[in-house]
Amino acid sequence: MSRTVGKLYTFLIFLFLYAPILVLIIFSFNDTETASRTVFGGFSLRWYEKLFEDRLILEALRNTLIIAVAAAAASTVLGTMAAIGINSMKRLPKRIMMNITNFPMVNPEIVTGVSMMLLFVFAVGVFGGRSLGMGSIIAAHITFCLPYVILQVLPKLRQMDPALYEAAQDLGCPPVKAFFKVVLPEIMPGIVTGMIMAFTLSIDDFVISYFTSGTTQTLPIYIYSMTRKRVSPEINALSTVLFAAVMALLILVNVRSSNSGQRAEKGGERG
Repeated sequence: MSRTVGKLYTFLIFLFLYAPILVLIIFSFNDTETASRTVFGGFSLRWYEKLFEDRLILEALRNTLIIAVAAAAASTVLGTMAAIGINSMKRLPKRIMMNITNFPMVNPEIVTGVSMMLLFVFAVGVFGGRSLGMGSIIAAHITFCLPYVILQVLPKLRQMDPALYEAAQDLGCPPVKAFFKVVLPEIMPGIVTGMIMAFTLSIDDFVISYFTSGTTQTLPIYIYSMTRKRVSPEINALSTVLFAAVMALLILVNVRSSNSGQRAEKGGERG
């Protein structure tokens, strides 16, 4: 009986989490002239066709993907380096650095967005250059994605046996080569997880992007501007495409991690 109740609760929780996404996907195929969001008029791909004909949405999507890829790549490299540095510190400095790292995640986004906007405006006024735009958004996204990458990589560094790196050096392997041959494969799952998290956070961000974007349109900003009038079902179609892409990426990463784990177990059994 308890198992049945547990399964029922689990089903209800997942239904609560994914019902909105399911409704969004269903209505992205809605065949209606009135762009209704409540009445399903039949199956159609018309909104997907209009999506790929809408220049403004595609431009906003392009900007969003460029920013997300750049922010994810930069924050992954910097976050991995920072995690290695923090992991090598002594107890008190490490605790201080972790508190500094965690602060941007608990700081209200509106405070972060306004402060970054003022910083970038001040920098443009002092050093010259262009106004806020793609560069300022990427810099802001790197800043708030960095702590998430650090928190994903640090546990993998703690799990790794430090003697492996020292043994590689004792066997004549240079420090840089030892890092890429020994340390990097051990922490790679954390790096990949941090990169995916940074990518999804960057795509999803609105508040910080809104204050640091200048005239650059990202997808969340464009959708927000549409809500003042109405949200077209084209957004349902676009959201469905993004959801499917992220889901496929997560499945690919999980399958890859599972295969790597199985190969490691087989290698251990043979050893």
